[in-house]
Amino acid sequence: MKIKVFIDGREGTTGLRINERFARREDVELLSIDPDKRKDREERRRLINQSDITFLCLPDDAARESVSLVENDRVRVIDTSTAHRTQEGWAYGFPELSQGHRQRIAQGSRVAVPGCHATGFISLVYPLVEAGILPADYPISAFSLTGYSGGGKKMIAEYEGEERDHTLNSPREYALSQQHKHLTEMKEITGLERKPLFSPIVADYYSGMVVTVPLYGELLNKERTPEKLGRFFEDFYQGQRFVQVMPQGAQAQLHGNMLAGNGCSGWDGLRIFVTGNEERILLSAQFDNLGKGASGAAIQCLNVMLGCEEDKGLNL
Repeated sequence: MKIKVFIDGREGTTGLRINERFARREDVELLSIDPDKRKDREERRRLINQSDITFLCLPDDAARESVSLVENDRVRVIDTSTAHRTQEGWAYGFPELSQGHRQRIAQGSRVAVPGCHATGFISLVYPLVEAGILPADYPISAFSLTGYSGGGKKMIAEYEGEERDHTLNSPREYALSQQHKHLTEMKEITGLERKPLFSPIVADYYSGMVVTVPLYGELLNKERTPEKLGRFFEDFYQGQRFVQVMPQGAQAQLHGNMLAGNGCSGWDGLRIFVTGNEERILLSAQFDNLGKGASGAAIQCLNVMLGCEEDKGLNL
């Protein structure tokens, strides 16, 4: 029996990618909405309640409205917006963090997919805080390099336009007011006492990202060298197919001792690199902002909820 799936917001970047990933799925029946009715509240209500699982690929307010339209108790919701990521009653869609996270996704009816920048940050920081290696009151910072597809249709059109602004030729730092929408989940999910200082940078390539967290070794409670932290991450993510902890020195072999923002473009997993020295350590997560950072993570959550192969329909 096929699972009935409705994608509310199918025309956006994430919605389109989720839709494409179902092209090879024989176990899914996609419920389609007439393009002229995609903003029709009652038509969306009908399709949401007809589905087994509804994906929300919408702005925050619209996602909240869609949840309010659910009347059928059997409908399960996977939300890719920021709206519900730290809200009580919603599972956080990062199953590799703990068995508890995985069980809440598998058993839950409401799942919030992590943000792309947050995915990289949390993959690095959550394990350290949970193990007591990184103090919860550490004055943490992070920076992130991302492709322009993360900005949605408007930014994609700007970068791919024939007569674009010359400033798009260079990387651009943004969220300068320190009010980035991912900061709340970065703090809440990891257990940090304060939001990080966060500097995201968008550059002239389509997809892929690297999120980096610099640490002072002397301020860690234990495991104060890159080698020891590398072994810690290997143990923490052992057996997790979507997270690869790279061996020491791997960056030199992969990208000429540089981490490329597009190094994982088109791949649905995440790579962790631990570099630096005993005094100053760099933790980096490399992945695709459209893969493990968005639609790939959403499909992974669906697979966990259905109890099928976790990588079904994904590229590992």
